[in-house]
Formats: sequence, C-alpha cells, structure tokens
Amino acid sequence: MTHDQLLFDVKDGVATLTLNRPEQKNALDLPMRDGLDDAVRRIRQDRDIRAVILRGAGGDFCSGGDVRGMSPRSAEDGRNRIDDLHPFVSALIDLDRPVIAAVDGVAYGAGFSLALTADFVIATPRARFCLPFIKVGLVPDCGAFYTLPRVIGLSRSKDLVFTGREIGADEAQRIGAVFEIHSPDALYQRAEQIAQSFSGASSIAFGLSKRALNMSLSSDLRTLLEMESAAQGIACTTQAHQDAVQRFKEKQPARFQWVAG
Repeated sequence: MTHDQLLFDVKDGVATLTLNRPEQKNALDLPMRDGLDDAVRRIRQDRDIRAVILRGAGGDFCSGGDVRGMSPRSAEDGRNRIDDLHPFVSALIDLDRPVIAAVDGVAYGAGFSLALTADFVIATPRARFCLPFIKVGLVPDCGAFYTLPRVIGLSRSKDLVFTGREIGADEAQRIGAVFEIHSPDALYQRAEQIAQSFSGASSIAFGLSKRALNMSLSSDLRTLLEMESAAQGIACTTQAHQDAVQRFKEKQPARFQWVAG
C-alpha cells in the first residue's frame, strides 16, 4: 500500500509506516494524514501484523504540521483540522500491538507528539525534539496533552510546552522520552529487532497490559485491581499461556525473548 506522502510496507508481520516528504522534513499535510489514517485502520484489522514501526524518510522524522496550510478562517475550521488528526492518533495510542518510533533528525511539534504515541522511542544522537507551539501562538496537538505527562511527568512537560525549547537525544533519554540511542546506520535495524522480538509474545497479554497501563494514571486502585483480575482471567485461558507453561515444564526457552540493544 502506497500513498505519495505515506509509505506502508508489511514484512514478516511488521508494518513500517514511513513519512515521505523529505524535502519538507516530512511535515504533516492532509494527504499524509489520510495515509496514516488508512494505514492504522488496516493494521487494526490485520491480526497478522504483530508490530508497527514509525519512521521518516530522508534523515528526519517529522518537522510537525505543514505551516503553509495553517490558515483557518474560524475557530471551527481550526478545531476541525485538529479533530481530523484524532482518529489515527488515538488508534495508535490504543493499538494492542507494539509501536516503535525510530527518530532521526527533527521531531518537532506534531512530529514529537506522533513519536510519543509509540511504546518505544529510539533515536539517533542527531535527533532533536521540540514542542514549539507557543512560539506560533498554538497549543500542543496530536495527543501530546495525554502522552507527554505520562511519559516524562507534569513538571518536565510544563518545561517543554511553556518554553518551546529544543532538546537533544541525550536529554530526551534522560527524562524518559527516548528509550535507546543508536547510530543512524543501526537505528532502523534496531527498530526491526525490537518489532521482531514480539513475534513470540502473546498478543493478547500485550494488548491487555497496554490498555491497563494507558488507564493507570486516571484510574483508582479498585478499578485497576478489577481490571487486573479480568485481564488475567482472559490471559490464562489463551493458547499462548498454555504453550508457555508446557515449555517451562519441558525446560524449553520461552518463545518471547527480549534482545537488548
């Protein structure tokens, strides 16, 4: 499946979504948004896809929204423009499979927000992250009000949102926004390695765990304990769990093996 601005490739159970406007540092425009929406819909429907990689073409991840297209005629126009982003953003955040963002170069504005929808953000030393919305009189979008405080905490979120300052890969890793740092030559190979490592994991257990974690900061103890019980009740009846128990009894290695970077 190919859109001019969004490339979608599936290989060995891993879907790779490539933002493909390198001459504009992969700024999000309407065709790219449509491509992302179509791609995420397909991923949700295709259970053979076990993991997703987000990346950008040409040495950058995403420079944010296409400023040239930001001329709403009214508050309603501005709201509708952002509302159009929400289906694929929420679908990525809630996706019951691992999402890996491989960030090289700039991840600015909506690009930073898009990276934060991933479960794992890996980056190169030359990656740069910024939420410059305040500089243009706007507020963060693409779900950043939800993801950013959950990833780095409220105080650090206020720092990045209110100052609009740029941070490098080292600081992003220090505050928890980046999982690992790899050389540009190794970045996408590592993203594929992470994605493939989950081919042996229980997709049901992963999905249930991700849902509970996404709800953890907005739920009370009683709710989460109930969710834990219900999820474990489902997970323990799966073939993946039964197979894992049998492999343990037979002293065979578990199918899921995390490979450290």
